[in-house]
Amino acid sequence: MTWMRWAPATEHALYGPDGGFYRRPEGPAGHFRTSVHASPLFARAVARLLREVDAALGRPEELAFVDVGAGRGELVAGVLAELPRALGERLRVYAVELADRPPLPPATPPTGLWTESRWNAVVWTDEVPRGVTGLLFANEWLDNVPLDTGEVGEDGRLRYLEVDTATGEERLGAPVDAADAAWAARWWPAERLGDFAEFGGPRDAAWAHAVAGLERGLAVAVDYGHTADGRPPFPTRTGFRSGREVAPVPDGSCDVTAHVALDAVAVPGLHSLWTTQREALRALGVSGARPSLALASTDPAGYLRALGGAGEGAELTDRAGLGAFGWLAQTVRMPVPPSLEALAGWQTLTP
Repeated sequence: MTWMRWAPATEHALYGPDGGFYRRPEGPAGHFRTSVHASPLFARAVARLLREVDAALGRPEELAFVDVGAGRGELVAGVLAELPRALGERLRVYAVELADRPPLPPATPPTGLWTESRWNAVVWTDEVPRGVTGLLFANEWLDNVPLDTGEVGEDGRLRYLEVDTATGEERLGAPVDAADAAWAARWWPAERLGDFAEFGGPRDAAWAHAVAGLERGLAVAVDYGHTADGRPPFPTRTGFRSGREVAPVPDGSCDVTAHVALDAVAVPGLHSLWTTQREALRALGVSGARPSLALASTDPAGYLRALGGAGEGAELTDRAGLGAFGWLAQTVRMPVPPSLEALAGWQTLTP
């Protein structure tokens, strides 16, 4: 048995150079389905948001699109396929990913800015770029930033949970350090026997580092998450392998993920919004509304296309599924993009 705290165990299982889960050639899409894989409508909405960011920034000389946790480049490819050619001269695309650039680009319709040469021009990097202006988008990235978990033991002290990396069995370990104790007291109090907390400090730091890369622009994090008024009653850590939810054993054989405390993650001092994917995508033009039956008689093929799009839109905005994901949007020295401006809840966070 090898006992470790969850953060280092997860770090090695997911990103270790000797067989980490996310370094596998099949990439995340080989094991689970995100909004990016569910429908091209998601990339279309992100592309619309990028165009609005561009306009709100006054169409800067260079516009960046930064995809954090880019997987195998599926969102990058989808967004490029939805952008007008006129944007091409100013656009610089970054795919931030620890895994190597895939040998072949994702299968993408040859529309918009999508070309093989454009794909080859994407900056593939393991570090968030600095000093860029544009849209930084992190779809299901923060949930894979490793974190520790703690539980209150019989002595009344909050202690780290340790995991056997071969079996996933857990046991209580040492008392938590001052930093995690302070984080829990602020964001996720755990005081009674059996109370637990998932210490989000590493995710707060990762998001702050990413947002700091923007000179001006909009930063968006999309993930399954929670805020102080709805912390989960049970631990959220789980695993995924080959399309199925499995026990989160940190041995490199499966994804290991946990929900995100999206309120704690937000960078102080910025104009910010917490909303759901349902509300955000609807504001960006994604709808699950069925097309009019009248279209079936005048344009049967168009009706079938619209009906398929409505089904995909319904999946992306389903309150009980992908639509329940949280969106955190934060502006950096720019006005709120028009489509998101009407959403309720924008506020400037106190430093």
